This record gives sequence, C-alpha cells and structure tokens, in this order.
Amino acid sequence: MKASSSASLIIATRESALALWQAEHVRDRLQALYPDTRVTLLGMTTQGDQILDRPLAAIGGKGLFIKELEVAMEEGRADLAVHSLKDVPMDMPSGFALAAVAKREDPRDALVSSRYTALAQLPKGAVVGTSSLRREAQLRERYPHLVIEPLRGNVNTRLRKLDEGQYDAIILAAAGLIRLGFGARIAAFLDVEDSLPAVGQGALGLECRADRSDVIAALAPLIDSDTLLAVSAERAFSRALGGSCQTPLAAHAVRESNGGWWLRALLADREGREVMRGERRGEANSIPEAEALGLALADEFLTRGARRLLPT
Repeated sequence: MKASSSASLIIATRESALALWQAEHVRDRLQALYPDTRVTLLGMTTQGDQILDRPLAAIGGKGLFIKELEVAMEEGRADLAVHSLKDVPMDMPSGFALAAVAKREDPRDALVSSRYTALAQLPKGAVVGTSSLRREAQLRERYPHLVIEPLRGNVNTRLRKLDEGQYDAIILAAAGLIRLGFGARIAAFLDVEDSLPAVGQGALGLECRADRSDVIAALAPLIDSDTLLAVSAERAFSRALGGSCQTPLAAHAVRESNGGWWLRALLADREGREVMRGERRGEANSIPEAEALGLALADEFLTRGARRLLPT
C-alpha cells in the first residue's frame, strides 16, 4: 500500500473488550508502518454477541461473530476486520480472503479459579464452565466426576460469573486473558497433552475482500511466517474433517528444534467417551507443504474411522 496523507484504513471489529484490544493492536501496528495513513475502528455488535442464552453450537457456530463485519467490508464501510483466528470458519466465504495471520500469543487453555490451582484438585461434583465442545470432551474424558456447564459472554462477563460463585472453575483461552491484562487470574496453564488447543487458538486473523489488493499488500508486513505455517496445517486438518462448532476437534502445530513441524490433533464425541488422537511430523516451509501435513493427518484419521465421530 502506498501511504499518503489522504489514505485511510477502517478496521471493522466487535465491541467486546478482547476484540477491541485486538483491533487496536493491529491499528497501532499499521499506524506505525504507515504514519501518513489514518487508521480507525468501526465498532459493531454481531449476532454472536447478542445471543447469550444458548451454546454457540446450537445457534450456528462462531461464524456468527464475523458475518456483520463481512457485510461492512462488502458495502465499503470497512477495509478489513480483525478476528481471533479460532473464530474464523475453515472455508472463507466467496469474495473474502484471510490476508494476514499475526504472531501467535500463548495457544494453551487456562484454568481460572480462586480455590483450585489444578484440574486434579477439583472434587466430585465441582462445576466447571466452558463454551467449547472441544474443552468439554477432553474434560469429560479425563475428569468424569466434574459437572461441565456452558459459559457464554465476553471475558469480563465470564470472570464475573466465576467470581459470583456460579462455577468452581472456568476454562478460557490463555491468550485472551494475557492480552486483556488478566494473566494474574490464571491458576494454571493446561498442558497441551491435557487440553489440546483449538485450531488457530492465540492467533489473529486479518480478513479483507479478495479484490482489495491494496489492503492485502498493506497487511503483508504483519504476517508472522511461523504462525502462518502452523495455523495452515491446523486449518487444513480441520477443513478436511468438516470441523465446526458442532465438532469436538483440536489441532496444534509447533516447529521443532530441528526445523521440522509436529502436528497433533484430536477428534471426539461430546461426552468424551471416544477420543481419537493422532500426530504427524514433517517439513513445512510453505503454506502448501503445511496444508499437506494437515491433510495427511486428516486422511489418517479418516482411515481410522473418524467419520463416526463427525456430525451427520
């Protein structure tokens, strides 16, 4: 993008505290890159923010958090949108592109509780809140004595519900807590062996219209290559299995010390009665190679009978 005194960029964003932090973070980075460009935010309330009395899986999934932002871009009211990448559907809608993936924050899940510092400490009947079928399945598998209850709302609302005593503990993405300055509320980071993260968790996805080559060029410096390769492998795995909010599915890729990649994945039923795990190592120095790693692991899952765990 050739910045000029008359150039401007408008970022569409949800108005939750975390969404605003993410949009402001991207705004500040763009402003530093293009000091002559005016970068502003367009705050919006999405359908996903409005319906809080039902689980996401029951109302259409995380895509409800981004539809209104895409309409704003389609109508020319915004140039780009910033999302938590784990909220972005595996297949981008026609006419839109995932223009950049910014550097990932800690991708792990976090235990938040004022009384317990480990999941193993929670007694029989303790109530744990989570909004994720993925977390729910893994909790039920390892800790069948716990009571898992749905937890909706933004980060502040979820913490308030915990503090009011509605839950003994809640599980949230560590990245959101850290970004909002709530790192001290984390009682424990959950090892990925105990709670494999969601696809793209901790990463920021920057979306724009596919025909906006100027915006795509402007966002290119924000791309973190390792994060992009990791989430490309994760998203390819999920896409091949039709991953959605109705599917307890996880995938997490990391670069190893030898330069190769290690992709671990999980697919389960909601009750945690059947949990299929797998992993694959390989080279991935480009997006196609990273996606091939994810597809190969997905093929392995399908060969092992993964279709019986997928929604019909």
